[in-house]
Amino acid sequence: MSRRRWIADEVSGHRAVLTGEHAEHLSRVLRARVGQKFEIATGENVRLGCITRIDPDRVEFELGDEITATPSANVTLALSVFKFDRMEWAIEKCTELGAARIVPVIANRTDPHLAAAASKRVERWQRLALQASEQSRRDSTPQIDQPMKLPGALALPGNTRIVLAESEQQTMLREVIHDHLTGDVILAFGPEGGWTESELELFRDAGWISASLGNTVLRVETAAIAALAVTLSEIA
Repeated sequence: MSRRRWIADEVSGHRAVLTGEHAEHLSRVLRARVGQKFEIATGENVRLGCITRIDPDRVEFELGDEITATPSANVTLALSVFKFDRMEWAIEKCTELGAARIVPVIANRTDPHLAAAASKRVERWQRLALQASEQSRRDSTPQIDQPMKLPGALALPGNTRIVLAESEQQTMLREVIHDHLTGDVILAFGPEGGWTESELELFRDAGWISASLGNTVLRVETAAIAALAVTLSEIA
């Protein structure tokens, strides 16, 4: 049985620490004890960690041997803000699948109330991503950016930049990944109601490739999960 993996809040030499709610979950909910061993992701590698001290809001580890980690693909999701409960679900599942970065985007059809409140949700999204990263035994947590408007998202760096669009009738995502993949990948998803035609023109002018997931109309969270899965399967 695999040891549970934790992503350290603090690392110094051969010492690592979990703090706050992170530590409380391990100490109170899981009832960890001094001497127990877990895998600890330090940001540079994954090492075997042995608990040396437990306080209610702080758990300290002595770090031992490095554990071989599986290299992860660098895929960024530019995810237009949509209903928060479903967006949280998408962030959690895309983290489990292996997204390296998630950028919330304010699009033309983003609900104004959601757009106004999105920045206040980033801390919660980061916590969800941390929990999902540890559950899925990732080596690190995906970066969750502050929400940005579309012009900022258009300029995100990436070798292969793809906008998913319902209006695309011919080019499938799998074909684009297979034919054009070079380096890092960015996938952009519109809000409920999709991208406007003017937004798609901006993507085209900025050099993005338009692609489709098929003939069915998918919810944003379904499209994000499906597209990431397809992309990672092609990269592998």
